[in-house]
Amino acid sequence: MATQLSSCSSTSSSPSAFIFSSLLNNEATLFRKFIIFPRKKHNPSWVCQVGSRNHGMKHFKLKSSNGHPLNVVSSNDGIAANPMTKDQSEPEEKIFSFSEQENEDSTISITVVGASGDLAKKKIFPALFALYYDDYLPKNFIVFGYARTKMSDEELRNVVSRTLTCRIDKRENCEDKMNEFLKRCFYHSGQYNSEEDFVELDNKLKEKEAGKIARRLFYLSVPPNIFVDVVRCASLKASSGSGWTRVIVEKPFGRDSESSGELTRCLKQYLAEDQIFRIDHYLGKELVENLSVLRFSNLVFEPLWSRNYIRNVQIIFSEDFGTEGRGGYFDNYGIIRDIMQNHLIQILALFAMETPVSLDAEDVRNEKVKVLKSMRPLLLEDVVVGQYKGHSKGGKSYPAYTDDPTVPNGSLTPTFAAAALFIDNARWDGVPFLMKAGKALHTRRAEIRVQFRHVPGNLYKRNFGTDLDKATNELVLHVQPDEAIYLKINNKVLGLGMRLDRSDLNLLYRARYPREIPDAYERLVLDAIEGERRLFIRSDELDAAWTLFTPLLNELEVKKIAPELYPYGSRGPVGAHYLAAKHNVRWGDLSGDD
Repeated sequence: MATQLSSCSSTSSSPSAFIFSSLLNNEATLFRKFIIFPRKKHNPSWVCQVGSRNHGMKHFKLKSSNGHPLNVVSSNDGIAANPMTKDQSEPEEKIFSFSEQENEDSTISITVVGASGDLAKKKIFPALFALYYDDYLPKNFIVFGYARTKMSDEELRNVVSRTLTCRIDKRENCEDKMNEFLKRCFYHSGQYNSEEDFVELDNKLKEKEAGKIARRLFYLSVPPNIFVDVVRCASLKASSGSGWTRVIVEKPFGRDSESSGELTRCLKQYLAEDQIFRIDHYLGKELVENLSVLRFSNLVFEPLWSRNYIRNVQIIFSEDFGTEGRGGYFDNYGIIRDIMQNHLIQILALFAMETPVSLDAEDVRNEKVKVLKSMRPLLLEDVVVGQYKGHSKGGKSYPAYTDDPTVPNGSLTPTFAAAALFIDNARWDGVPFLMKAGKALHTRRAEIRVQFRHVPGNLYKRNFGTDLDKATNELVLHVQPDEAIYLKINNKVLGLGMRLDRSDLNLLYRARYPREIPDAYERLVLDAIEGERRLFIRSDELDAAWTLFTPLLNELEVKKIAPELYPYGSRGPVGAHYLAAKHNVRWGDLSGDD
């Protein structure tokens, strides 16, 4: 069943007129300045942080995820897209560092739409509290929950308080910080398609903002069929009249090229592209963020990052549990749409992109789009799909996917998929990028594995026997759990004689960095507040990703390809091993060397 999108049409005032007038009202009021949020000073991430933070700063140097000391948000969001709003005679805008007094005149208002749902309770509110606990939020901020569920402010606070936790390195009284945060949380009940209810929300926001310059962020933690209704109501009736308005949209962004394009078209009736923040939480994970740092800031890796030295790349995602009651949702999408088309293809694009001109969002995203557009069409013969079946082990029974009461009988929806992808450009020509994702497998992991070519004329090949794969170097980035980076190398075993061993040069994060690793949602919410778009998906990125996968998905559904069954808790379908062997690759996560 395809995702049903709300009608783009509205009986309200013209959307295009709204965008134009809203941009004029929202942006011109700020005289095209840049706004800087106060944040306590942090040292660069690669320097051990010693000593207390500087609390006495009058001006703030801040770093967003691109590493620049900007932490700025252009109050000109969206204006460049409309030439009628841009004064061509104006000089180039400059970055200003606002004083604490100027910051007193503005506030951040974060509205979590769908506040009664699991994502909001388990991820979004805890992420906001973590940012508050670490002093990443400005002095003036409020959080509103919005949902259809009837609830008071106090009831919301009770619900939220059950999911809040403090950092391991407690520096302040956790209970006091929680109470202070919860006092800033409020709730408004309303329908997602009711402009009247959003007018009431707007009035409550204005009351809490108390006449300050209002910068509003809406987080859409709702099903995709509600996106357009919420955006229409929020943009027309609850946008900021003095500052910017931004919207974070959760995946899925459609289920194929057509539905994704329709969703984008509908959203753009009410929002400019740079007001839309399409979130993929995998892009906010620490190891994915570190991928470009590892490559572009280490001379030892960048020269090797090509077909000349890399034999294959593997991007692996596995979960050791099934759909667990989410079968109804999952059955409409399947593992390819749910994991591959977004999480894994985004990682691939980051890994394979050319060196961007800078770390600015548009430069990075331009390079990612080039990778996606260079990819060879995905053929059915280079794909294996599977579905987990019931299994008994150690006296315990594990259910099949179709045993889930929310899954239709006889469903052919894959819970596992493996694919071989190729990038037809000069850097990666002929290098297989193997990707696999699955549920109910033997372990939980997400990782990137880079297997290098054999050493030409290796002097020590006799010491490795006939299996030369054991003599090749491999770079592994463990995204989750147990975040780590390690490089497999060959070395001589201690002692007389010449016996070689394969060892790891290992950076285990929990050993090197005792501080708790921030959740991906913390980084992405903070970036959205700051206007840093590098880790969010642009519409043409989305189009290119769907263009790659839609023909395959259509072929699977039209031909009713039956997935290969694999036991719950196993290593997946046998067909995945044959697929790898076809391209002269051995899955690195099954070698037993880890």
